[in-house]
Amino acid sequence: MTYEMTINGKGVMSDRTIDVVNPATGETFATAPDCSREQLDHAVDSARAAFKTWKNMPIAERQAAVRKAADILAEHAGELSRLFTKEQGRPVDMAYGEIDGSASWMKAVAEMTPPVEVVEDSDAQFVETRYVPLGVICAIAPWNFPVNLAMWKVAPALVAGNTVVLKPSPFTPLCTLRIGQLFQKAFPPGVFNVITGGDDLGPMMTSHPGFAKISFTGSSATGKKVMESASKDLKRVTLELGGNDAAIVLPDVDLDEVAEKIFFGAFFNTAQICVATKRLYVHHSIYDDLRDRLAAIASATKVGDGSDQGTNLGPIQNKRQFERVMDLLDDAKNNGLTLLTGSDVPDNDGYFVPVTIVDNPPEQSRVVQEEAFGPILPMLKFDDIDDVIARANDSEYGLAGAVWSKDTDKAMDIARQIETGTVWINQNLTLRPDTPFGGHKHSGLGVENGMEGLLEYMQPQTVYLARG
Repeated sequence: MTYEMTINGKGVMSDRTIDVVNPATGETFATAPDCSREQLDHAVDSARAAFKTWKNMPIAERQAAVRKAADILAEHAGELSRLFTKEQGRPVDMAYGEIDGSASWMKAVAEMTPPVEVVEDSDAQFVETRYVPLGVICAIAPWNFPVNLAMWKVAPALVAGNTVVLKPSPFTPLCTLRIGQLFQKAFPPGVFNVITGGDDLGPMMTSHPGFAKISFTGSSATGKKVMESASKDLKRVTLELGGNDAAIVLPDVDLDEVAEKIFFGAFFNTAQICVATKRLYVHHSIYDDLRDRLAAIASATKVGDGSDQGTNLGPIQNKRQFERVMDLLDDAKNNGLTLLTGSDVPDNDGYFVPVTIVDNPPEQSRVVQEEAFGPILPMLKFDDIDDVIARANDSEYGLAGAVWSKDTDKAMDIARQIETGTVWINQNLTLRPDTPFGGHKHSGLGVENGMEGLLEYMQPQTVYLARG
């Protein structure tokens, strides 16, 4: 199949291409266009031209267009899920869940309407505050949830009246290119554009003067570069960045009930989730029992090619990240830490890492202090509640956290002291389109989702009308 970019409602190829690698084999199986500067200019110019009409379209019509796109996405979920697995690595049924779930998410966003506030309506004057779109949005999505996190940006941006140029990760461009082709039936030319390219394309986009806002999901290090680039012409930014999320397990939990939930809160998507549990603090009285249960689950979890039936966890998505994870494992081994590993991984050129639990490492070890973004979970003992809250908060990150306890009042008290944008109690990885999601500290700037997320794609305008 030929994968084309979508610019001004048409399929566009490029003179150059980038390779797309199947992470389960380490082999190139397709190519994607490598967008040129001229093609980027064309995409931005097309989006700016379309903005003049799109922003004035009644919001009900924009919402209907987003719902139509969601229906198209759901209709093609089967086709897209197989492609998703080849380029991203996640098992097919879970890939299907992301694509179908993204369609549902878009429909929920399409029900949102920005508020209009009448501040005063008197004989003297009428004062109204409303929200207006920004212009052309630069949307940059990551490789760990390439469809879902792209639609988090696209749906609210379009409902708000902006137009979009979307760039997926160079590691996972194909599903997004195909979605661009499919959405040509939902949106007028220029409203939704998809371009792909290598490492040079992102900086070209963030420095482009034609964008009004950048919405970026990725690492904190890259997010700082995006913010620096945007500052030159005061672009708005939303940055959803890294996390080193802590979970606290109190001694009153039912281990048989929570062990599997805790395990998959840490390892789902091969732990390539910004809000996955990455530091697990467990009360000393139940530590050994929970550790043994998690190790048993790890041993029963099949790691392999996501296209094979029965696979639970796929490979690390790309070689660069695979090498980072292996370096972290090597550091743990070289420092004599105790590693409990799960089932065997395929012996081929794919980017497979065994599920690994690190048994009570020192707090200052790299495996605790750094975000692995791979299947390595440090378990750490605690005795005192105040001490463990301080340890959980002792991080430059503040994306998400979790508390596990039967005593919900105590859990709520702990949750309110955790310095993160999201805290779960007796659950994890639960997100909703109607609630804001964002990070504290180095985990981000601004929010996505909810009415707050929609308004990040708009700016307030207050109109004063004198009477009499």
